[in-house]
Amino acid sequence: MYKYLFLFLLFFAYKGKAQQLQQVDSVIREAKFDTEVKENKVNFSVTTPPLIQISGAPKGYYTFFWEFGDGQFSQKENPEHSYEKTGDYNVKLWVTNNYDAGKTPTTRPKSVKIDKVDMKENASASILHEEEVFDFTKNREPIPNEELVVVLTYKNPYQELTDGRLYFFYNEAKYKTDNFQLIDVRTYNGEYPIISEDRLALDIDIPFSSMLAFNGGNFMKSPLIIQDTSTQEELKEQLENSKKDYREMKQIGFSNFEPGEERNIFFQLRTTPEMLKDTSAIISIRGIYVPNSKSANHSVKDMEMEIVTSHDPNKMTTNANLMDFRNRNKKNFKYKIQFQNNGEGPANTVRLETNIPEIFNQEDIELLDFYPKCDICPEEDVTYSCLDTSFVEDKVIFTFKNIYLPGSNQKGVNSYDSTKGFVSYKIPLKGKIKKQKSQSQTAIYFDKNEPIITNYATTRFTPGLSIGLKAGNMRIGSLENFQEWFFGATLSSYQAFKGYFQSEVLLSSNQYTASRLYTEENRRDEFFVDVYDYQEESEFQNLSFYVVPTSYRYNLTDFLSVGGGIQIKWDIKSKLERERNGEYTMVVESENFEMRDPEQDTFEEFTESDTFTNFRAATFIDLNIGKVRIGPSVGLRYHHYFNAPRHQWQFYAIWKF
Repeated sequence: MYKYLFLFLLFFAYKGKAQQLQQVDSVIREAKFDTEVKENKVNFSVTTPPLIQISGAPKGYYTFFWEFGDGQFSQKENPEHSYEKTGDYNVKLWVTNNYDAGKTPTTRPKSVKIDKVDMKENASASILHEEEVFDFTKNREPIPNEELVVVLTYKNPYQELTDGRLYFFYNEAKYKTDNFQLIDVRTYNGEYPIISEDRLALDIDIPFSSMLAFNGGNFMKSPLIIQDTSTQEELKEQLENSKKDYREMKQIGFSNFEPGEERNIFFQLRTTPEMLKDTSAIISIRGIYVPNSKSANHSVKDMEMEIVTSHDPNKMTTNANLMDFRNRNKKNFKYKIQFQNNGEGPANTVRLETNIPEIFNQEDIELLDFYPKCDICPEEDVTYSCLDTSFVEDKVIFTFKNIYLPGSNQKGVNSYDSTKGFVSYKIPLKGKIKKQKSQSQTAIYFDKNEPIITNYATTRFTPGLSIGLKAGNMRIGSLENFQEWFFGATLSSYQAFKGYFQSEVLLSSNQYTASRLYTEENRRDEFFVDVYDYQEESEFQNLSFYVVPTSYRYNLTDFLSVGGGIQIKWDIKSKLERERNGEYTMVVESENFEMRDPEQDTFEEFTESDTFTNFRAATFIDLNIGKVRIGPSVGLRYHHYFNAPRHQWQFYAIWKF
C-alpha cells in the first residue's frame, strides 16, 4: 500500500512541477527603461527581469539595442545620447537574452521630449569604417516568430551634395517559404519609396507605411543619365541576379545628401513561424547602394544570419544545410564557427576542435576569414599573436595563440562584440560520396577551461529529380505464345542513398494466341443428331498503358536494391482476329452409325476492335541489380493481379540520369 501511496504523491509532484515550468515559460517578461534628460543629453538606464540560467551553459546575460528616434542607435546597456534638434522622440529598446531558458523580454517604447539643444555637442559618432560606404547591423540572430531589426547605414562618399537609391532584398528564392515579413521601415532623413526606375527623380510623396504593400519592379525601365555604360550593364546584371535570388525587394530613394554624411534606415522584420527550422542554416539579405543617381557606380553588401532556437553566441553554422547533389562539385561548402568569451577575465588561447564529416576532403580546407585578426602561425613557436591550423584524424583544430580576447563579465568591458570571435572556412567534397546527411560540431576551449560544445551544423541534400529510361519484356505463363515489349520512363529521387519513392509510366505492345477444340451437338429428331467438331484459333493484339503511381524502393548497396508498389494497367487499343472451322458428322444413335459430310462443314472469320478496356490493378515486388542509384541496371519484377490471369513477370533494363 505504501508503494502505491508513494507513486500517487510522486505523480502529483511531477504534475505540479510541470505546470510550474509551463507557467514560467508562458509568463510575459518585460524590460523597462528610464530616462534622465539634461537639455539635449539623455541618459538611459534599463531594468531587466531575472535570467533563467540554462543548465550546463555559460553564465546568462542580456544584450541591448536602442533606437533613439532620430536615426541613431546604440548597443550599450545604459547609453548616453545627444539630440541635435528639439522635439519629441520615440525611443525603442530591444533586449536579447543569452543562455537564458525564458522568453525574450518585451519593452514598451517611450517618448523623450527635448526642449533645448546645446549646439556645441556632437550628436553621433561615425559607424562605418573609413573605407566603407554602407553596411548592415542587426540587433539579434533570427528566431522563428520573433522580431528582428536590421539597420542599413550608408554614407556619401563624394565631395558634393548628391542623391541616389538603395535596394533591400530579402526572402531568398531557394527556400520554399518566406523567412521574414517586413512590418515597418523607419527613415529619418526624408528617404522615400521608389515604385520603378522611371519615377526615381520625381518628388513623390508616398508614406513608408504604404511601401510595405508593393515591390519595386521593371528594372531599368527607362535609361538613366550615366557616365559609364559598362558599369551600367554591371548594375543591371546585379539587379537581375538579385531579383532571381530573392523574392522580395524594396527600393528607397534619398536626396540632399551632404558630403561624408552617414544615415541609417531601420527595417523591422518578423521571422515567420514557417521559417527554416534547421538551426545550423545560414540565411541572408542583400543591399545594393547607388550613391549617385547620375552614375551606375554601386556597392553590394550581403549580410548572413544564422537561424537559432535560442540566443547562444557559441555556435556552428553552414551554408550547406540544403544543397543540390547533382551539382555538388560546383558548390562551395562553407562553415562558420562563432565563439564568445563569457569569463570574468581575458582568454589568451582559444582552441576550436571541429570534426570533419567523411564526405569532405579535409586536406584541401581553405580558411576564409577569422577574428581576432592576427597572422598565420609559422612552423616554429612564436610569441606574437597568430592562428594555427592542424589536423588530427577526422578533425581540424584552429588555435588562436597569444591573443587577448576580453571576457563578457570582465570589469570595464562595455561592448559584447569585443568578446566575440569566429573562424570561417570552405571545404571541398571527396571525389565520390554517397547522398547522405552529415553533421559537424565544434568543441571550444578558452585557455584551460572545460570545452563548450556547439550545436550540430548539418549538411543535407535536396531530393532532386532523376529521370530514367526503361524497357523490357513481360511474361504471362498462362497465355499461349504471349509476347509483350514495353518502353517508358521513371521519375525518382536523384541518386538516393537508401529509401526513396519512384513513379513509372510505360507503353507496351503485346500479342498472344489462343486455340481450343470443342464439339456442339444438335438433335434433329429421335434418330438423327447433327455433330460439329470445331477448331478455333484466336489472335489478340493490344496497345497497353501501365502506370505505377508510386512505389517504394530501398538501396541495399550501390549495386542491389529492392522495391514494391502498385501497378495499374489499361488496354488503350485492343484487336481480336478469330477463325473457326467446323467439321460436320451425322450420327444415328440407334444404329451406332456416323457419316462425315464435308459439304456441310463450316468456316467463320471475324475481327473485333475496342478502346480503353481491360482495366486491371496489381501489386508487385522487385529486385534490381546494377548501378541502382544512377546509371544502368537490370531487374526482375513479379506482379500479382486481382483478377485472372493473376501472375505476370517483368524483365527490364533501366538507365537513370
